[in-house]
Amino acid sequence: MSRLVIVDYNNFWSPSGGGVRRYHLERMKFYKDKADALLVFVQNDGKTFTEKISDSLIIEHTKAFRFPGNWEYRFLWKNADLKVALAKYNPDIVEVGSPYILPRAVSKACKGMPKPPILTGFWHADFPVTYVRRFFEKWKMPRIAKITESVAFAYARFEYKNYAKIEASCDEVLERMNRFGFSKERLDWIPLGVDLETFTPTARDENLVDELKDGDPNRLTIFFPHRFCDEKGLRLFLEAYPILVEKLGSEPAVLFAGTGPDLPRVQEAAQKFKHIRYEGFIHGEAEMARHYASVDLGLALSGWETFGLSILESLACGNALVAANTGAAAEHLTKSGAGVLLQTRTPEALADAILQISKMNLAELKQNAEAYATKFSWKNCFEKQFSLYQKLVQG
Repeated sequence: MSRLVIVDYNNFWSPSGGGVRRYHLERMKFYKDKADALLVFVQNDGKTFTEKISDSLIIEHTKAFRFPGNWEYRFLWKNADLKVALAKYNPDIVEVGSPYILPRAVSKACKGMPKPPILTGFWHADFPVTYVRRFFEKWKMPRIAKITESVAFAYARFEYKNYAKIEASCDEVLERMNRFGFSKERLDWIPLGVDLETFTPTARDENLVDELKDGDPNRLTIFFPHRFCDEKGLRLFLEAYPILVEKLGSEPAVLFAGTGPDLPRVQEAAQKFKHIRYEGFIHGEAEMARHYASVDLGLALSGWETFGLSILESLACGNALVAANTGAAAEHLTKSGAGVLLQTRTPEALADAILQISKMNLAELKQNAEAYATKFSWKNCFEKQFSLYQKLVQG
């Protein structure tokens, strides 16, 4: 078989984005020296030009509409823009990573090609639940939440109706997609990965450990590197913290890193409590790993993760975990045996879950976390995905 040509579109790409950006960067690393494939990543940009990285990796920077306001996302949908890479590379496979408008637009752009490519999608965001159902649930409208969730899934089925495969990284998400009308034959589980050379317990910095423990070797230490917003459990944790202090009889040390709409709440907490620190934005994977590996506990409080790259990075560094009881967070926690599920989303329940971990064998939980994470690597992820592509092309 001649080399496989893959063209990749995704309106979720952002130069400072999180999980989706990491997925594409690692995907490009995998294909950079792959002799039996050519990956063309259509990167939404402020101008149009071709960047050849290697014989097997090309980035087609394409001028795209930028959302107004403080956003770095650009939206590609015009037929003429989509057709450029299709006509230039005549791909065997096209992957679309965002579910709004783009899947149907790409499908339309492929019509009339001498050899139409096989279309695949990656379900990076479980939008009918995360952005639709949750919105109405927060406003105490459960019936409308269910109706709009069904409508959103109907829209997704319409967008992806010409797609041979839809990939997702969470069993719960795949089961829900099947329940809402996606046939099992069209769904495939592709777990994402983690850089196991960088995210490892050996990244531990004893100086940072000593700073956080602050003279108390039994002080519990926690790292929160998630977006500062309600979805990630920021407010829930801040409300649980004083309860936890009372139950433990001492202040756990907490490192916050990153930013988000609730940044003022983090800064206020850092001023109020001696052992809460705000680290700002941490640059580089090695620095992230150093922080992960220097604490006892990670928090995965979002119940709507489709894989949770930060969860796996935390586990790979040997962190015990308190996790939401739904989505990828629950899946990782249950399979790893590395901590405690948060059964109810209340400050009291979260404080109790963290307290429970403090009384468990922390060394054993850390061993469970690391052992589980080593099952995942980016190499395994993309080899599994490439094998799927080959089977689709071979029929």
